[in-house]
Parts: sequence; structure tokens; C-alpha cells
Amino acid sequence: MELFTNSLQQLKMAQTKFQESGECLDKITPENEGKQILVPLTGSMYVPGALSDVNNVLIDIGTGYYVEKDVTSAKDYFKRKIKFVTDQMEKIQTLAQEKLRLREAVKEIIDVRVDAQLALQQQTVKT
Repeated sequence: MELFTNSLQQLKMAQTKFQESGECLDKITPENEGKQILVPLTGSMYVPGALSDVNNVLIDIGTGYYVEKDVTSAKDYFKRKIKFVTDQMEKIQTLAQEKLRLREAVKEIIDVRVDAQLALQQQTVKT
């Protein structure tokens, strides 16, 4: 169960990042071209920059690879990634629920057998 919980947490974090990235693309408009922005170099360090191209963006597709896409294609990419991650989360939740049901069924069977064994032992002691 812990594995399923950890997987769901990681997928939720990925889903949130994709949603935030998609929302950031809404701010890239022709009106913002040339405006000053802060560019993140790390999670806690930013440098000043200017928005020079409002038609294209670089997307981190994982393992250090970046792809240049137009804003519309980038939005579509993030929508697809969000859908994929959401689908995976639903699959994991279904599996986790099934495992939980199986665990409860096994526990119930063990309890019945233990009770039967105890009853048999008490009958043996009485005779």
C-alpha cells in the first residue's frame, strides 16, 4: 500500500507542475514582448531578463532534453501530459482499492480459521 501511496504522491506533484507550466503559458502574450522578467536558474536563484520571443518557448521534456514549440503546441503538450498523469493516477487508485479489498478478504479468512482452530482446541480440552 505504501508503494501505491508514494506513486500517487509523485504523480500528483508531476500533475501540479504540468498544470503550473500550462498556466504560465497564458501569460506569454504579444503585449508582454520586451517586458522585464525574472528567469529561474535554480529553485531559489533568478536573474533578470526580457521576454524577447512570445511565439515560441522551450519545454523541458525530461532527462535534460528541451524542445522548442510555439505557445499553442506547448499548451497542447501540457494538456496531454496532464491527461496522461491523471489516467495513471486513476489506474493506481483502482489497483490500490483492489489490493485493499483482497487484503481485507484474506484477513477475514484468517480470522475465521483462527476462530475455528480455537473452538476445536477448546472442544479437545473439554473432552
